[in-house]
Amino acid sequence: MRRVLIQVALLAWLAVLAGCGFQLRGAYTLPYETIYVSGADYNLIVAGLKRAIRGSGSARIVDTAAEAQATFLPTNEIRQPTILSFSSAGRVREKRLTYVYAYRIVDNKGRDLVPPSSVQLYRDISYADSDVLAKTQEEDLLWRDLAKDLVQQLLRRIATAKPVTPEEEWATCSCAANSLRCT
Repeated sequence: MRRVLIQVALLAWLAVLAGCGFQLRGAYTLPYETIYVSGADYNLIVAGLKRAIRGSGSARIVDTAAEAQATFLPTNEIRQPTILSFSSAGRVREKRLTYVYAYRIVDNKGRDLVPPSSVQLYRDISYADSDVLAKTQEEDLLWRDLAKDLVQQLLRRIATAKPVTPEEEWATCSCAANSLRCT
């Protein structure tokens, strides 16, 4: 009897989970065959994005923008800690770590696939003067966590950007006296 109740409860839980639209996050399928990621390889975000794109298996990273169907261009990166509150003794009690990353995605002709956009992430952290070393290490871990989250956000945004199809390209062209002129 107890075993039957456990099975019924498990089935009910699975039905509720399926009914709410829960789905595990799978691999991203990028809409490009080739992509160029501009930026230095030692940059944490650029390196993480390249690793994630290679891991997706749906796009190939190329060495130059001319070879790529799409080019990811980082435009600005800001890491900024901000003090949120002070203790009664005037010491820092809470900080907010803000990571802002601006970018754009262009095709091989320089047209915007994704206009200049940015991703802003933040984490709040408590701070204590008595635990400076521990709080500094915690802050470093949070910066790395923000960078990982940022790479995932960027990958999702790249996956939703649609490439320009040949039909769309021809739609912007006009024929004039046996010559094709694109505007």
